[in-house]
Amino acid sequence: MEPGQEAPDFEAESSKGSVKLSSFRGKKVVLYFYPKSFTPGCTREMERFSELYDQFKQNNAEVIGVSADSISTQKKFAEKYGNKFPVVADKEKKIIASYGALNEKGTSAQRITFIIDENGKIVEVLRKMKKAEEHADKALEIVTKLSSSG
Repeated sequence: MEPGQEAPDFEAESSKGSVKLSSFRGKKVVLYFYPKSFTPGCTREMERFSELYDQFKQNNAEVIGVSADSISTQKKFAEKYGNKFPVVADKEKKIIASYGALNEKGTSAQRITFIIDENGKIVEVLRKMKKAEEHADKALEIVTKLSSSG
């Protein structure tokens, strides 16, 4: 998926109950994919999104994390680190695949972040940042710019 394209809708179980992407219309959504819960990079990334979560909310944005982990793993991961936003279990990798975020082996998600506008269009895609947690900072920067420009 690339900027300008419609973000594929999905409904899935998350650490905070069922999540449907289209139910966030009218808000910006930061949808980030990560390889595996409880690994160092993914943990730092989630913690950073959590630290910045209130600032995302101030900019009318929701954060959703997605990995191929099971729902029980996602709930434990979110609970252990006091996560404030939903992390989605995509064990069948349908959501990951629909965003073109599968790794080369097809076993898990790549670390990719999509910034989606209020109308469900992808406005920015973040790939290959130096550090996992930089996804959160860069996403917030983009969301803040979108808020001030429109």
